[in-house]
Amino acid sequence: MNNTFNKIACMALNCIALLSPPAHAFMEQDIDKHMQAQKRLSGTWKLTAAPEIRADGSQSASFGINPHGLLIVDENGYYSLQIYKSIRSKFASGDKRKGTEAEYRAAAIDTSSHYGRCFIDTERNVLVFRIEHASLPNWDGSEQTSQFELKGDELTYRVPASASGNGIAAISSWKRLR
Repeated sequence: MNNTFNKIACMALNCIALLSPPAHAFMEQDIDKHMQAQKRLSGTWKLTAAPEIRADGSQSASFGINPHGLLIVDENGYYSLQIYKSIRSKFASGDKRKGTEAEYRAAAIDTSSHYGRCFIDTERNVLVFRIEHASLPNWDGSEQTSQFELKGDELTYRVPASASGNGIAAISSWKRLR
């Protein structure tokens, strides 16, 4: 009886194994899903808006009415991002090594840049920036995840308030350049 049961169990397991897709098929589907998402993200993007959202829901334009910026993402997920205030004051001396304290402060606040790897986490449906280096040294080696929307050639994501360190969230809106 025990021997018969073992034979039936083995036959049943063999049938299940034959009918089930191999494990690597699931891995290939996950890889394919990730690659499709990365392909949608790849390209050169121009900043269209960068408002900040305060805790009370009001908005401000800390980078000005018409901020400037560029986000470049390659097919492997390497990226470079720069955002600049629309109107920036020049250093009176014309030499960045001879600026005043106020000029250095404005230059730092009016600019946000970082580079590293970015990708869409298809499991959590978030945009992830793995920052290697940034104009804000506190971001070096950090990871930022953002809720995002990617519709055709328009990408919008929300930078969490915790990333800014000032309790203010930011929205970054980009249009793909063709």
